[in-house]
Amino acid sequence: MQSIFHRVAVIGKYQKSRARSVPDTLCKAVREIAAFALQHGCEVALDDETAVNVKLRDFPTHDLDAIGRHCDLALVVGGDGTMLSVGRRLARHGTPLIGINQGRLGFITDIALEGFEAMLAPMLEGAYEEDVRPLMHGSVLRGRDCVFEALALNDVVVNRGSTSGMVELRIEVDGDFVANQRADGVIIASPTGSTAYALSAGGPMLHPSIPGWVLVPIAPHTLTHRPIVLPDAAEVAIELLSKREASANFDMQSLAQLKPGDRVLVRRSPYSACFLHPVGWSYFATLRSKLRWNEGGS
Repeated sequence: MQSIFHRVAVIGKYQKSRARSVPDTLCKAVREIAAFALQHGCEVALDDETAVNVKLRDFPTHDLDAIGRHCDLALVVGGDGTMLSVGRRLARHGTPLIGINQGRLGFITDIALEGFEAMLAPMLEGAYEEDVRPLMHGSVLRGRDCVFEALALNDVVVNRGSTSGMVELRIEVDGDFVANQRADGVIIASPTGSTAYALSAGGPMLHPSIPGWVLVPIAPHTLTHRPIVLPDAAEVAIELLSKREASANFDMQSLAQLKPGDRVLVRRSPYSACFLHPVGWSYFATLRSKLRWNEGGS
């Protein structure tokens, strides 16, 4: 059968890297996946960086924005970090993504490279589960000026510098004062990011269908400062009160240093990332696998 997707992009592990540092396994994987999509009647393109890294000149190349404008689907070869990076870039175009993982399967990259053909073929023919994940929009205000802004799929993190002690932060939700916190920092995580840094800091896991965020203090001075679930329609503001070194990170996209009085604002973005999974995909099965629930049980 022919693919329902006419124009398909193949994107390798998306990072700034020199060609000689790219593993041979990635080069081979990109070639095989591109050839497979071509066999299913797709017009195949590569993103510019992937084409350079894997030295593949048999297909047209585009930057990610052009891929978003012209392609119906992106096949992403890599782990969850690669999917997050590509998902942020393509979300404004509504381009769906399928993740193919070379190593351990991730939370959103759930097709193993070995034997990918059996899983990918029915998806190209239209048999898949759609998983839409809203993005967060974060910005840093210094007075009236916006000095940094970025989209995030996982989380927005304000944390202390490597050499400083605790930072003091003022937190507001929709303009309502919540609390001043002395802590190593604070995390605002989406349901996607609730299984990442926020989970290791003691936050709850949010099901992807919940329109909410979780606000998690990092090592708070006062132990009664606990994680709280917020509606994602709210605007969260975090102001740096102390003069200690601190930084803001948006899915690890960083503003190197915050200054006292800087405000980090987090709003729901109008854009969402769309991930496609094989038919029968289950969020709870993913949790069982990744977190090793019921290990050793039936």
